[in-house]
Amino acid sequence: MKLTKKVVVVLSIALLSIGLTIGCTNLGLNQKPADKDPVQVNPNPSQEKFTAKVYFSDQDAMFLVPEEQKIAKDNRSQAELLVDRLIAGPTETGHGSVIPEGTKLLSLEIVEGIAYVNFSREVKTNHWGGSAGENMTIYSVVNTLTQLPEVDRVQFLIDGEKEESIWGHSYTMEPFEFNKELVDPRHR
Repeated sequence: MKLTKKVVVVLSIALLSIGLTIGCTNLGLNQKPADKDPVQVNPNPSQEKFTAKVYFSDQDAMFLVPEEQKIAKDNRSQAELLVDRLIAGPTETGHGSVIPEGTKLLSLEIVEGIAYVNFSREVKTNHWGGSAGENMTIYSVVNTLTQLPEVDRVQFLIDGEKEESIWGHSYTMEPFEFNKELVDPRHR
């Protein structure tokens, strides 16, 4: 009797082992083979971007220097995104800010080739002044926006209104065109 119990236990263990081996081996039969190069899923998918020149002042406020920037698209227009980059300031050393601190873009509309850029009053009240600084501010916006095919000229507005001379030197009642002469000769 002892022998038969041993045989039954040994046979049971053997059958259990065989059953587990067969069962575990068959678990993968109905599964698709794993890809050799699994696709990585990014929880924050990268946004579509566009590349554009954003013009800032050189360190001497003599010329505009372009920074080629990759800008993520969102629900705003490319023109609005470019002005936001100007407000944020340069990313490269040796380039100067052109939009006074505290300035906000209130609106931007493009009508028949003219970009109407409506800034908050801080663009005027916080401006550092001087004709060179004024030119850098005006033409950084103008030269940045006129690279867009839909923009030929730029009209400045303060709180929705035109002003005869926003910064005291240039007549700002009419739209401005791209000014190649203010671009650093190394970047023309």
